[in-house]
Amino acid sequence: MTYVIDSFWHDAVNKATTDLFTFGYKHIIKPNFVFNHRPDEAHDQMIEFCHVVRHLPPLLFAERTMLDYTDPILETNVMGIDFSNPFGLSAGLDKNCDMPVVLDNAGFGFETVGSTTSRPCPGNPKPWFHRLPEYDSMMVHVGLANIGSDKVIARAEQAWTQARQMQISVSIARTNDDLCGDLDEGIEDYCISMRRAAGRTAMVEVNVSCPNTHVGEPFTASPEALDRLFTALDKIERPQPTLVKMPLNKPWAEYKELLDVLAEHNVQGLSLANLQKDRTGLEIPRDWEGGLSGGPCTTASNALVRKVYQEYGDRFVIAGIGGIFTPEQAYERIRSGASLVMFISSLMYRGPQQITVLKRGLAELLRRDGFEHVSDAVGVDVR
Repeated sequence: MTYVIDSFWHDAVNKATTDLFTFGYKHIIKPNFVFNHRPDEAHDQMIEFCHVVRHLPPLLFAERTMLDYTDPILETNVMGIDFSNPFGLSAGLDKNCDMPVVLDNAGFGFETVGSTTSRPCPGNPKPWFHRLPEYDSMMVHVGLANIGSDKVIARAEQAWTQARQMQISVSIARTNDDLCGDLDEGIEDYCISMRRAAGRTAMVEVNVSCPNTHVGEPFTASPEALDRLFTALDKIERPQPTLVKMPLNKPWAEYKELLDVLAEHNVQGLSLANLQKDRTGLEIPRDWEGGLSGGPCTTASNALVRKVYQEYGDRFVIAGIGGIFTPEQAYERIRSGASLVMFISSLMYRGPQQITVLKRGLAELLRRDGFEHVSDAVGVDVR
Protein backbone atom coordinates (compact mmCIF):
# COMPACT_ATOMS: atom_id res chain seq x y z
CA MET A 1 0.00 0.00 0.00
CA THR A 2 0.99 3.63 -0.43
CA TYR A 3 1.32 5.42 2.89
CA VAL A 4 0.25 9.02 3.35
CA ILE A 5 3.65 9.78 4.90
CA ASP A 6 5.34 8.68 1.63
CA SER A 7 3.33 11.03 -0.61
CA PHE A 8 4.22 14.72 -0.33
CA TRP A 9 0.92 15.97 -1.72
CA HIS A 10 -1.33 13.52 0.12
CA ASP A 11 0.52 14.25 3.34
CA ALA A 12 0.14 18.00 2.79
CA VAL A 13 -3.59 17.65 2.07
CA ASN A 14 -4.09 15.39 5.08
CA LYS A 15 -2.33 17.81 7.41
CA ALA A 16 -4.10 20.89 6.04
CA THR A 17 -7.57 19.35 6.19
CA THR A 18 -6.93 18.02 9.69
CA ASP A 19 -5.99 21.50 10.85
CA LEU A 20 -9.09 22.86 9.12
CA PHE A 21 -11.31 20.25 10.79
CA THR A 22 -9.75 21.06 14.17
CA PHE A 23 -10.50 24.76 13.76
CA GLY A 24 -13.99 24.15 12.38
CA TYR A 25 -14.99 21.70 15.09
CA LYS A 26 -13.76 23.94 17.90
CA HIS A 27 -15.27 27.20 16.64
CA ILE A 28 -18.27 26.17 14.54
CA ILE A 29 -19.45 22.58 14.87
CA LYS A 30 -19.05 22.01 18.61
CA PRO A 31 -20.69 25.23 19.86
CA ASN A 32 -23.43 25.41 17.21
CA PHE A 33 -24.29 21.80 16.39
CA VAL A 34 -23.13 19.63 19.30
CA PHE A 35 -22.84 21.44 22.62
CA ASN A 36 -26.00 23.44 22.01
CA HIS A 37 -27.91 20.16 22.48
CA ARG A 38 -28.18 18.10 25.62
CA PRO A 39 -25.50 15.37 25.56
CA ASP A 40 -28.04 12.54 25.26
CA GLU A 41 -29.54 14.23 22.19
CA ALA A 42 -26.11 14.94 20.71
CA HIS A 43 -25.20 11.27 21.12
CA ASP A 44 -28.33 10.16 19.26
CA GLN A 45 -27.67 12.67 16.48
CA MET A 46 -24.11 11.40 16.09
CA ILE A 47 -25.37 7.83 15.67
CA GLU A 48 -27.92 8.96 13.10
CA PHE A 49 -25.20 10.89 11.24
CA CYS A 50 -23.11 7.71 11.04
CA HIS A 51 -26.12 5.82 9.68
CA VAL A 52 -26.49 8.35 6.86
CA VAL A 53 -22.81 8.78 5.98
CA ARG A 54 -22.08 5.05 5.70
CA HIS A 55 -24.39 4.91 2.65
CA LEU A 56 -22.69 7.81 0.85
CA PRO A 57 -19.50 6.58 -0.89
CA PRO A 58 -18.37 10.07 -2.01
CA LEU A 59 -18.37 11.29 1.60
CA LEU A 60 -16.51 8.19 2.75
CA PHE A 61 -13.91 8.73 0.02
CA ALA A 62 -13.50 12.34 1.13
CA GLU A 63 -13.19 11.21 4.75
CA ARG A 64 -10.44 8.74 3.85
CA THR A 65 -8.56 11.26 1.75
CA MET A 66 -8.70 14.03 4.31
CA LEU A 67 -8.45 12.19 7.64
CA ASP A 68 -6.89 8.74 7.26
CA TYR A 69 -3.21 9.33 8.04
CA THR A 70 -1.22 6.14 7.38
CA ASP A 71 2.36 5.51 8.42
CA PRO A 72 4.30 2.22 8.69
CA ILE A 73 5.82 3.28 12.02
CA LEU A 74 2.35 2.94 13.58
CA GLU A 75 1.68 -0.60 12.37
CA THR A 76 1.81 -3.22 15.08
CA ASN A 77 0.97 -6.82 15.84
CA VAL A 78 -0.68 -7.38 19.21
CA MET A 79 -1.89 -10.78 20.44
CA GLY A 80 -1.36 -12.11 16.91
CA ILE A 81 -3.56 -9.44 15.33
CA ASP A 82 -2.29 -6.93 12.78
CA PHE A 83 -3.27 -3.32 13.48
CA SER A 84 -2.71 -0.43 11.10
CA ASN A 85 -2.19 1.72 14.20
CA PRO A 86 -2.64 1.27 17.97
CA PHE A 87 -5.59 3.66 18.39
CA GLY A 88 -9.12 2.44 19.03
CA LEU A 89 -12.51 3.61 20.16
CA SER A 90 -13.27 2.32 23.62
CA ALA A 91 -16.49 0.50 24.50
CA GLY A 92 -19.27 2.73 25.74
CA LEU A 93 -19.95 4.99 22.77
CA ASP A 94 -20.95 2.67 19.92
CA LYS A 95 -23.13 0.37 21.99
CA ASN A 96 -25.05 -1.21 19.11
CA CYS A 97 -22.33 -1.23 16.45
CA ASP A 98 -23.60 1.70 14.38
CA MET A 99 -20.29 3.48 13.71
CA PRO A 100 -17.71 1.06 12.21
CA VAL A 101 -17.91 2.25 8.60
CA VAL A 102 -17.29 5.87 9.55
CA LEU A 103 -14.51 5.00 12.01
CA ASP A 104 -12.85 2.65 9.53
CA ASN A 105 -12.69 5.33 6.87
CA ALA A 106 -11.44 7.88 9.39
CA GLY A 107 -8.46 5.64 10.09
CA PHE A 108 -9.08 4.00 13.47
CA GLY A 109 -6.93 0.95 14.10
CA PHE A 110 -9.77 -0.81 15.89
CA GLU A 111 -13.08 -0.30 17.63
CA THR A 112 -14.62 -1.96 20.67
CA VAL A 113 -18.40 -2.10 20.29
CA GLY A 114 -20.75 -2.49 23.24
CA SER A 115 -20.67 -3.29 26.02
CA THR A 116 -23.45 -5.65 25.04
CA THR A 117 -25.42 -8.09 27.16
CA SER A 118 -27.23 -11.40 26.71
CA ARG A 119 -30.64 -9.73 26.90
CA PRO A 120 -31.66 -6.38 25.42
CA CYS A 121 -31.16 -3.77 28.12
CA PRO A 122 -32.87 -0.36 28.36
CA GLY A 123 -30.19 1.04 30.62
CA ASN A 124 -30.64 3.51 33.44
CA PRO A 125 -33.18 6.35 33.44
CA LYS A 126 -31.99 9.32 31.45
CA PRO A 127 -30.08 11.59 31.42
CA TRP A 128 -27.19 9.25 30.67
CA PHE A 129 -24.55 11.94 30.20
CA HIS A 130 -23.51 15.22 31.78
CA ARG A 131 -20.76 17.38 30.31
CA LEU A 132 -17.90 18.66 32.43
CA PRO A 133 -15.88 20.68 29.89
CA GLU A 134 -13.75 22.28 32.60
CA TYR A 135 -12.36 18.80 33.28
CA ASP A 136 -12.44 17.43 29.71
CA SER A 137 -14.86 14.88 31.10
CA MET A 138 -18.30 13.35 30.78
CA MET A 139 -20.33 12.00 33.68
CA VAL A 140 -21.58 8.65 32.33
CA HIS A 141 -24.57 6.77 33.76
CA VAL A 142 -25.86 4.69 30.85
CA GLY A 143 -26.16 1.34 32.57
CA LEU A 144 -25.29 -0.87 29.59
CA ALA A 145 -28.17 0.10 27.32
CA ASN A 146 -28.03 -2.03 24.16
CA ILE A 147 -30.16 -4.13 21.82
CA GLY A 148 -28.76 -7.47 22.98
CA SER A 149 -25.60 -9.39 22.16
CA ASP A 150 -27.27 -11.60 19.54
CA LYS A 151 -27.89 -8.56 17.33
CA VAL A 152 -24.81 -6.53 18.29
CA ILE A 153 -22.40 -9.40 17.67
CA ALA A 154 -24.00 -10.15 14.29
CA ARG A 155 -23.44 -6.51 13.33
CA ALA A 156 -19.88 -6.62 14.65
CA GLU A 157 -19.10 -9.73 12.62
CA GLN A 158 -20.40 -8.10 9.45
CA ALA A 159 -18.43 -4.92 10.17
CA TRP A 160 -15.25 -6.90 10.79
CA THR A 161 -15.51 -8.93 7.58
CA GLN A 162 -16.25 -5.84 5.49
CA ALA A 163 -13.78 -3.40 7.07
CA ARG A 164 -11.04 -1.86 4.94
CA GLN A 165 -8.40 -2.07 7.67
CA MET A 166 -10.00 -1.63 11.09
CA GLN A 167 -10.17 -4.50 13.56
CA ILE A 168 -13.36 -5.05 15.58
CA SER A 169 -13.62 -6.09 19.21
CA VAL A 170 -16.85 -6.71 21.09
CA SER A 171 -17.24 -5.99 24.78
CA ILE A 172 -19.61 -8.25 26.71
CA ALA A 173 -21.10 -7.50 30.11
CA ARG A 174 -23.83 -8.70 32.46
CA THR A 175 -27.36 -7.55 31.68
CA ASN A 176 -28.50 -4.69 33.91
CA ASP A 177 -32.18 -5.45 34.48
CA ASP A 178 -34.67 -6.82 37.00
CA LEU A 179 -33.91 -10.41 36.01
CA CYS A 180 -30.43 -10.28 37.58
CA GLY A 181 -29.99 -12.92 40.24
CA ASP A 182 -27.08 -14.57 42.03
CA LEU A 183 -23.53 -15.10 40.79
CA ASP A 184 -24.51 -18.24 38.89
CA GLU A 185 -27.10 -16.27 36.93
CA GLY A 186 -24.51 -13.60 36.18
CA ILE A 187 -21.98 -16.19 35.02
CA GLU A 188 -24.46 -17.73 32.61
CA ASP A 189 -25.30 -14.24 31.31
CA TYR A 190 -21.66 -13.72 30.35
CA CYS A 191 -21.40 -17.23 28.93
CA ILE A 192 -24.36 -16.70 26.61
CA SER A 193 -22.70 -13.66 25.06
CA MET A 194 -19.30 -15.34 24.90
CA ARG A 195 -20.77 -18.29 23.02
CA ARG A 196 -22.31 -15.84 20.56
CA ALA A 197 -19.02 -13.95 20.14
CA ALA A 198 -16.71 -16.94 19.69
CA GLY A 199 -14.79 -16.59 16.42
CA ARG A 200 -16.87 -13.69 15.11
CA THR A 201 -14.65 -10.70 15.92
CA ALA A 202 -10.93 -9.98 16.13
CA MET A 203 -11.05 -9.71 19.92
CA VAL A 204 -13.54 -10.03 22.76
CA GLU A 205 -13.50 -7.91 25.90
CA VAL A 206 -15.11 -9.09 29.15
CA ASN A 207 -16.33 -6.05 31.07
CA VAL A 208 -16.43 -6.88 34.79
CA SER A 209 -16.22 -3.27 35.94
CA CYS A 210 -19.27 -1.30 34.81
CA PRO A 211 -19.94 1.08 37.73
CA ASN A 212 -23.46 2.04 36.61
CA THR A 213 -25.50 -1.10 37.26
CA HIS A 214 -27.87 -1.89 40.09
CA VAL A 215 -26.02 -5.12 40.96
CA GLY A 216 -22.66 -3.35 41.17
CA GLU A 217 -19.42 -5.15 40.30
CA PRO A 218 -19.71 -8.55 42.03
CA PHE A 219 -17.03 -10.24 39.94
CA THR A 220 -14.30 -7.88 41.12
CA ALA A 221 -15.50 -7.99 44.72
CA SER A 222 -13.42 -11.09 45.44
CA PRO A 223 -10.86 -13.30 43.69
CA GLU A 224 -13.17 -16.26 44.22
CA ALA A 225 -16.02 -14.67 42.27
CA LEU A 226 -13.72 -13.72 39.41
CA ASP A 227 -12.27 -17.23 39.33
CA ARG A 228 -15.75 -18.75 39.11
CA LEU A 229 -16.62 -16.54 36.15
CA PHE A 230 -13.49 -17.29 34.14
CA THR A 231 -13.55 -20.97 34.98
CA ALA A 232 -16.90 -21.04 33.18
CA LEU A 233 -15.72 -18.84 30.31
CA ASP A 234 -12.64 -21.04 29.81
CA LYS A 235 -14.94 -23.87 28.78
CA ILE A 236 -16.11 -21.89 25.75
CA GLU A 237 -13.79 -22.40 22.80
CA ARG A 238 -12.90 -19.18 21.02
CA PRO A 239 -10.07 -18.45 18.60
CA GLN A 240 -9.80 -14.75 19.28
CA PRO A 241 -7.86 -13.25 22.21
CA THR A 242 -9.74 -12.14 25.31
CA LEU A 243 -9.21 -8.92 27.23
CA VAL A 244 -10.74 -8.06 30.60
CA LYS A 245 -11.93 -4.53 31.31
CA MET A 246 -10.93 -3.74 34.87
CA PRO A 247 -11.94 -1.03 37.34
CA LEU A 248 -9.76 2.01 38.01
CA ASN A 249 -10.35 2.51 41.73
CA LYS A 250 -9.04 -0.38 43.80
CA PRO A 251 -6.16 -0.73 46.27
CA TRP A 252 -3.19 -2.44 44.64
CA ALA A 253 -3.25 -5.42 47.00
CA GLU A 254 -6.83 -6.22 45.94
CA TYR A 255 -6.03 -5.51 42.31
CA LYS A 256 -3.09 -7.88 42.35
CA GLU A 257 -5.23 -10.69 43.75
CA LEU A 258 -7.64 -10.26 40.83
CA LEU A 259 -4.85 -10.19 38.25
CA ASP A 260 -3.31 -13.30 39.78
CA VAL A 261 -6.64 -15.04 39.17
CA LEU A 262 -6.85 -13.86 35.56
CA ALA A 263 -3.29 -15.02 34.94
CA GLU A 264 -4.49 -18.59 35.49
CA HIS A 265 -7.20 -18.35 32.83
CA ASN A 266 -7.67 -17.92 29.08
CA VAL A 267 -7.05 -14.18 29.18
CA GLN A 268 -4.49 -12.47 26.96
CA GLY A 269 -4.99 -8.80 27.73
CA LEU A 270 -6.34 -6.15 30.10
CA SER A 271 -8.29 -2.98 29.28
CA LEU A 272 -7.16 -0.44 31.88
CA ALA A 273 -9.33 1.00 33.05
CA ASN A 274 -13.00 1.82 33.42
CA LEU A 275 -14.53 5.10 34.58
CA GLN A 276 -13.17 7.20 37.45
CA LYS A 277 -15.37 7.03 40.56
CA ASP A 278 -13.31 9.35 42.76
CA ARG A 279 -14.66 12.92 42.65
CA THR A 280 -12.14 14.34 45.12
CA GLY A 281 -11.27 17.93 44.26
CA LEU A 282 -13.90 18.17 41.52
CA GLU A 283 -16.94 20.44 41.67
CA ILE A 284 -19.75 18.18 40.49
CA PRO A 285 -23.46 18.38 41.43
CA ARG A 286 -24.22 15.70 44.00
CA ASP A 287 -27.30 14.49 42.15
CA TRP A 288 -25.31 13.64 39.02
CA GLU A 289 -24.90 9.88 39.04
CA GLY A 290 -22.25 7.86 37.24
CA GLY A 291 -18.54 7.60 36.60
CA LEU A 292 -16.17 10.14 35.09
CA SER A 293 -14.53 9.75 31.70
CA GLY A 294 -11.67 11.68 30.16
CA GLY A 295 -9.46 14.08 32.08
CA PRO A 296 -10.07 12.80 35.64
CA CYS A 297 -8.83 9.36 34.49
CA THR A 298 -5.51 10.43 32.95
CA THR A 299 -3.13 10.32 35.91
CA ALA A 300 -4.67 7.31 37.65
CA SER A 301 -4.93 5.29 34.43
CA ASN A 302 -1.34 5.97 33.49
CA ALA A 303 -0.12 4.99 36.96
CA LEU A 304 -2.15 1.79 36.84
CA VAL A 305 -0.79 0.85 33.41
CA ARG A 306 2.77 1.38 34.66
CA LYS A 307 2.20 -0.75 37.74
CA VAL A 308 0.50 -3.58 35.88
CA TYR A 309 3.11 -3.61 33.14
CA GLN A 310 5.88 -3.69 35.72
CA GLU A 311 4.30 -6.67 37.49
CA TYR A 312 2.58 -8.51 34.62
CA GLY A 313 4.13 -7.23 31.40
CA ASP A 314 5.25 -10.72 30.43
CA ARG A 315 1.76 -12.13 30.96
CA PHE A 316 -0.80 -9.59 29.77
CA VAL A 317 -1.06 -7.20 26.85
CA ILE A 318 -2.39 -3.84 28.05
CA ALA A 319 -4.92 -1.63 26.27
CA GLY A 320 -4.71 1.78 27.92
CA ILE A 321 -7.94 3.75 28.36
CA GLY A 322 -8.75 7.08 29.96
CA GLY A 323 -7.86 10.70 29.37
CA ILE A 324 -6.00 10.56 26.06
CA PHE A 325 -6.29 13.98 24.41
CA THR A 326 -2.83 14.64 22.99
CA PRO A 327 -0.16 12.65 21.16
CA GLU A 328 2.11 13.21 24.16
CA GLN A 329 -0.43 11.57 26.48
CA ALA A 330 -0.81 8.62 24.12
CA TYR A 331 2.97 8.29 23.88
CA GLU A 332 3.28 8.35 27.66
CA ARG A 333 0.67 5.61 27.97
CA ILE A 334 2.57 3.48 25.44
CA ARG A 335 5.92 4.09 27.10
CA SER A 336 4.25 3.08 30.38
CA GLY A 337 3.27 -0.30 28.98
CA ALA A 338 0.17 0.00 26.78
CA SER A 339 0.36 -1.78 23.42
CA LEU A 340 -3.01 -0.34 22.39
CA VAL A 341 -4.64 2.99 23.28
CA MET A 342 -8.38 3.68 23.42
CA PHE A 343 -10.37 6.87 23.86
CA ILE A 344 -13.88 8.37 23.68
CA SER A 345 -14.00 11.77 25.40
CA SER A 346 -11.24 13.10 23.18
CA LEU A 347 -13.48 12.47 20.18
CA MET A 348 -16.36 14.36 21.79
CA TYR A 349 -14.36 17.37 22.95
CA ARG A 350 -11.85 17.67 20.11
CA GLY A 351 -13.72 16.32 17.07
CA PRO A 352 -13.56 13.46 14.54
CA GLN A 353 -10.16 14.54 13.24
CA GLN A 354 -8.66 13.71 16.63
CA ILE A 355 -7.72 10.23 15.42
CA THR A 356 -5.50 11.87 12.79
CA VAL A 357 -4.00 14.32 15.28
CA LEU A 358 -3.08 11.46 17.59
CA LYS A 359 -1.62 9.24 14.85
CA ARG A 360 0.43 11.95 13.17
CA GLY A 361 1.69 13.30 16.49
CA LEU A 362 2.62 9.86 17.80
CA ALA A 363 4.53 9.04 14.62
CA GLU A 364 6.54 12.25 15.00
CA LEU A 365 7.36 11.48 18.63
CA LEU A 366 8.46 7.94 17.78
CA ARG A 367 10.79 9.17 15.04
CA ARG A 368 12.15 11.92 17.28
CA ASP A 369 13.20 9.30 19.82
CA GLY A 370 14.65 6.88 17.27
CA PHE A 371 12.03 4.12 17.32
CA GLU A 372 11.38 2.17 14.14
CA HIS A 373 7.96 0.84 15.19
CA VAL A 374 5.45 1.78 17.86
CA SER A 375 5.86 -1.64 19.49
CA ASP A 376 9.50 -0.78 20.27
CA ALA A 377 8.31 1.99 22.62
CA VAL A 378 5.93 -0.15 24.70
CA GLY A 379 6.99 -0.08 28.35
CA VAL A 380 10.39 1.59 27.83
CA ASP A 381 9.88 3.84 30.85
CA VAL A 382 9.35 0.93 33.24
CA ARG A 383 11.64 -1.77 31.89
